[in-house]
Amino acid sequence: MLLRIRQYCDLDERKLMDVYSESNFENTDYFFPDIADKEEAVRKVEEGFLDFLKNDFFSHEGNEYWVLDEGGVWVSAIRTSKLESGIYYPEALETRPGCRRKGYGAQLLTGVLEELKTEGPFKMYDCVSKKNTASMKTHEKCGFRIVSDKGYDYLSEEYDDHCYGLEFCYEG
Repeated sequence: MLLRIRQYCDLDERKLMDVYSESNFENTDYFFPDIADKEEAVRKVEEGFLDFLKNDFFSHEGNEYWVLDEGGVWVSAIRTSKLESGIYYPEALETRPGCRRKGYGAQLLTGVLEELKTEGPFKMYDCVSKKNTASMKTHEKCGFRIVSDKGYDYLSEEYDDHCYGLEFCYEG
């Protein structure tokens, strides 16, 4: 079942952190390299992630979290920022460890695109690492096409030579 979350209070923090558990663990070395206790470092990464969502992400009108729920388990998630009317930027497409390679990421992204189609014409731009073949295949399977050999992060307003710029366009 596709969940569309428009405000922080509707977010199940634990279920969301379970989707991002692997990334959160990997981010401990970046954000908290001096903390030897990995469990403590993960807790701090999770606190920072949730704080960002609560105090920044959801404070912007039109920003949403989308989650694929399978039998009460959140298996995949992505957040979308509304840049302007009909223009979206997705981030943090991730599938829960143990649920990967089952098509959940594509199912989620397709569901998001289909839901947005009901609201009229739109474009979605993304920036995906050239090394992330799984994400590239998922995006292409869902109808995205490469439009630039250099990715553009619309939130930081920076180009990245290590990423492709992708676009999905729905004319209505």
